Amino acid sequence: MLHPYFFTQNLEAGTDEAGRGCLAGPVTAAAIVLPNDFKNEILNDSKKLSEKTRSQLRPLIEQQALTFAVTHLEPLEIDHINILNASIKAMQESVLQLNPQPEYVIVDGNTPFIRKKGFVKTNGKIFSESEIKILTAIPSTSIVKGDSKYMSIAAASVLAKTYRDEYMDKIHEEYPMYNWKKNKGYPTKEHREAIRKYGITKYHRMTFKLLPEQLKFEL
Repeated sequence: MLHPYFFTQNLEAGTDEAGRGCLAGPVTAAAIVLPNDFKNEILNDSKKLSEKTRSQLRPLIEQQALTFAVTHLEPLEIDHINILNASIKAMQESVLQLNPQPEYVIVDGNTPFIRKKGFVKTNGKIFSESEIKILTAIPSTSIVKGDSKYMSIAAASVLAKTYRDEYMDKIHEEYPMYNWKKNKGYPTKEHREAIRKYGITKYHRMTFKLLPEQLKFEL
């Protein structure tokens, strides 16, 4: 079973993202605070779970969470501020939506929750001074493979993955030729062949290497 908390059992939030390596669709982040007595022997890094298991876990996680939030950052913003900044920003937006606000945040990965250079300029949601004050006041720790070590990060990874998969299933209906219902926007051979045949859509990330022979599409 995963660890219940890293630093404090009092309102410690875990946050994680899904879809960072995709060619299309949003990067999706979730943040969650679990109760002190939360236990689940199946919960783990979402990548280690089957789609069926993730779907079974999600309502259990949502029902028992003290608070949780999910954020999608669209391809336009990803292209504008880059995928790393977009992933962090999506997690920051999710943390801001938590009520009550956490006293500590643990983040999956090795990138700081608040970067030394501060907050990047964006053409999406712009943080207010009060929101920046809230984010910078919450202590945080980034943990490599945290989604396979701590319950709250694992729960966030399940939420991020399932909500993003639902999003990709929805836009699949608009562009079925890319088969996003199956590949979820990841760079599979099938997806890239569809890009070569049908071109790009408003959901593709223009700054990514969409085809092996190309560096990128021009914005």
